[in-house]
Amino acid sequence: MGSKKQTFRVFISFRCFAILFIIMVPGLLSLAQETKEKLQKNKKQLEAEINYTNTLLEQTRKNKQNSLNRLVILSKQIEKRQSLIETISTEVDQIQVQFDQQNLQIGKLSDEIKKMKEEYARMIYYAYKNLNSYNRLLFIFSAKDFNQAYRRLIYYQQYSAYRRTQAELIRAAQIDLTNKHRVLEDTKRNKMTLVLSKEQEKSRLTLEKEDKDKSVRELSQKEQKLRTTLNEKKLTAEKLQKEIERQIAAEIRASTDKAKRVNKKDNTIRMESTKSEIMLSPVEMELSNSFAANKGRLPWPSERGIITGTFGEHPHPVLKYVKVKNNGVDISTEKGSSIRTVFKGKVSRVMSFQNLNKVVIIRHGEYLTVYSNLEEVNVKDGQEVTTKQIIGKVHTNPDDAKTELHFELWLGKSIQNPQEWLSGAN
Repeated sequence: MGSKKQTFRVFISFRCFAILFIIMVPGLLSLAQETKEKLQKNKKQLEAEINYTNTLLEQTRKNKQNSLNRLVILSKQIEKRQSLIETISTEVDQIQVQFDQQNLQIGKLSDEIKKMKEEYARMIYYAYKNLNSYNRLLFIFSAKDFNQAYRRLIYYQQYSAYRRTQAELIRAAQIDLTNKHRVLEDTKRNKMTLVLSKEQEKSRLTLEKEDKDKSVRELSQKEQKLRTTLNEKKLTAEKLQKEIERQIAAEIRASTDKAKRVNKKDNTIRMESTKSEIMLSPVEMELSNSFAANKGRLPWPSERGIITGTFGEHPHPVLKYVKVKNNGVDISTEKGSSIRTVFKGKVSRVMSFQNLNKVVIIRHGEYLTVYSNLEEVNVKDGQEVTTKQIIGKVHTNPDDAKTELHFELWLGKSIQNPQEWLSGAN
């Protein structure tokens, strides 16, 4: 009977292990799968961005002269490549954890199967020694009364059923073990594929860094030209800023005059003052609030592109101890790309600037968006526009094949960081 009790305990142990496994593993697998899908999505996005920067670099290669534009795009390419390698590394680490967990599960399951087989063997031996037909009948008929004989008969039936169940459990566990070994091999192959991919990306990154260093050395020899270009760009930016500020001041004056006229004419309509000093009608206030509510979700002004110039003050990519200030973001895109509005509103001004070509300013309540360096413009002052409406095409510089949109966003007189407003730009 001691052997049977021990066998029963092993059976219960295996059942408890199986129940815990059923309860815990799905949750762990679900979490791991969610992380895996997020990593794969991020990896695909980075690969798409790298492919796009490759397209832009290919356009710059048509110009035999090395250019600052090419260096900036190449730096962006390196940044994306490093992010891709980090993502692959995280994915490899996750698969390693998964691999270790699977190995642990296989080890535990193998131990359980071994114990079950040993107990099953002892059970068979016990049955062979003690439970043959003669002994069984003798055991039943030696009972004190009918009830005891009946219980002994039931015991033999349950023992036989338990033995069959134990054999089925062993077979099921063997199948499960085989499946786990198969999954483990798949995991191992996936890991090897990712490791190889990571090494390939590292090799590409090394070549790109060498290319970048070479570009920096070549451009450093053109320091005077770079300084001249930088000063021209700075003067242009200052002129644009002053023009935008004049436009904002004009908007404030116009809205104030309108408010006076409206209030005199119709007391039921009230123009409301905002923090940006612009007086807005109820409709304009609603538009302004709607624009603000879409912070971080605004569509890009170009359908495709990469940010090659970020908001604020930054070190010059070549010139030492030189800072570059940017009132918006620079978006590099393909030649002939269309430019679109990021939100519905009204065109405040269409103008032209040297080195910035055509510029469009659109008002969205108390907000303004500015689209600079356009080759063509197909909107005019005072025109109502909708979200994602095409307003023109971006200009391509024939000297360095640079196709770049300069985009700014203002709240009244305050310059905003467009990256905080555009969807997926951070």
